[in-house]
Formats: sequence, C-alpha cells, structure tokens
Amino acid sequence: MAAWNSGDLERILSHYADDFEMRSPLIAERGFSADGCLRGKAAIRPYWARGLDARPPLHFELIGVHTGAGVLAIVYRNRGRGKLVVERIEIGPDGKGLSAEALYRDDPGTT
Repeated sequence: MAAWNSGDLERILSHYADDFEMRSPLIAERGFSADGCLRGKAAIRPYWARGLDARPPLHFELIGVHTGAGVLAIVYRNRGRGKLVVERIEIGPDGKGLSAEALYRDDPGTT
C-alpha cells in the first residue's frame, strides 16, 4: 500500500518478478489487452503509469490481508474511484509477486 500511495512506479514494480503477469478487467477496458492480461514488467509499466496519472489520484486504504500457500489476497479500498478491491497475488520463493488478479466492486460507503 505504501508503495502504491507513494506514486513511485519503480518502487511498486520492485515488488514483482520481471515476468510478472497481471489480470484485471481494467486492462481490457482501457485498451491495453483484449483478454485483460498483461505479461512482464515492460507490458505492465504503461498500464500502471496511466493509473498513477489518473485524477483524482489513486489512494488505497488497506482493509485486510489473507494468506495461503504461496499466495495472498489483499483487500483494500480505492478511495479515488469508489471501489472495493480484492487482489490475489501468487508469491515466488524470493517473496516477489509472480502473478496477480484484481477484482472490483462498487464501494457502498462512497455513494
């Protein structure tokens, strides 16, 4: 959360493997990939850069973290967009993200 809220893209990317895979309906919605999936930091960088340039600016509030075997799910509120998000991240042996998927719903607390 701190990396994302800092707005520092390189700091954010440092938490992920070079061949990291990201899935999100916003990837397709914003025209980055029809199947909603980007593979590798080079492909993900412009997608996340656009998100960081959005207005109002992104601001995430952590709600909770759930852990599993080599995976975690982060539940957070995207204050700037009025969304609740669950992000599931597969973690490699080095502690970096290997793949992730973001799932969204409207935040009833912001309407």
